[in-house]
Amino acid sequence: MSLWLLNHFSTTTLAVVTVGGTVVLAVAGSVLLRRRYPSLAEGEHNDMVGVTLGMFGAIYGIILAFVIVTLWTQLESTQTIVATEATDMALIARDAAAFPPDVRARLDTALSAYVHGVVEDQWPLMREGRPSHGATASRFQTVFEVLQAYEPKTAREEVFYEEAVSHLNDVASQRRARLTMAEQELPPLLQALAFGGALVLIPLTFLYGMRKLRIQILFVASVAALIGFSLLLVFVLDRPFAGELSVSPAPYREGALAQYWTE
Repeated sequence: MSLWLLNHFSTTTLAVVTVGGTVVLAVAGSVLLRRRYPSLAEGEHNDMVGVTLGMFGAIYGIILAFVIVTLWTQLESTQTIVATEATDMALIARDAAAFPPDVRARLDTALSAYVHGVVEDQWPLMREGRPSHGATASRFQTVFEVLQAYEPKTAREEVFYEEAVSHLNDVASQRRARLTMAEQELPPLLQALAFGGALVLIPLTFLYGMRKLRIQILFVASVAALIGFSLLLVFVLDRPFAGELSVSPAPYREGALAQYWTE
């Protein structure tokens, strides 16, 4: 469900629904509780509620901060993995210029097929949270086979050949890391703490009584908006390849790899 929402609705829409919905529900709950128990407006229990809010708010804030920082770091790591894989592919394409024309042609064909496979076949699967190691496995194996079948004739070719093989091994490592990151999601326990904590903290604000209804609504709405926005960040950052804030396949279309998209 989360992947479907991220891939079918803009971040702005999700923000309106998440933050706006949280604020509306919180304000409605506060008003209804105040009408049901008018004595709350006197603030008889404000001391106890204030201490409880402060304690729960501090614990919940630490949890949310930890979750958001972890997810943001995961997103940045995924972007680095993608950029590194594309860079290594581009370096192989540049190294191929030192090889004989027939070898260079076969290697370019194999690299082009792999790059197109990553962007056109594998990326949609990763956006849906079901990455397939077999989607580009045969194309990637073809690149290996082209290099394995070639035997350098000169010292110059041997140097570039060793560099190309080294970069290809790095691509294999980055490819596996990318597919692994596409399967990552926030552990259920942290999801329960992040979203369940909101169900505990927001209702506590209803118990903090203020004589003026407008002031209490403003207080409840502010807390709800802050929590709603934090939960929105958790939601959109949880899947690095889904939604508007997802990792882009643009690095596979740029630099030395751009030649494979000119046809």
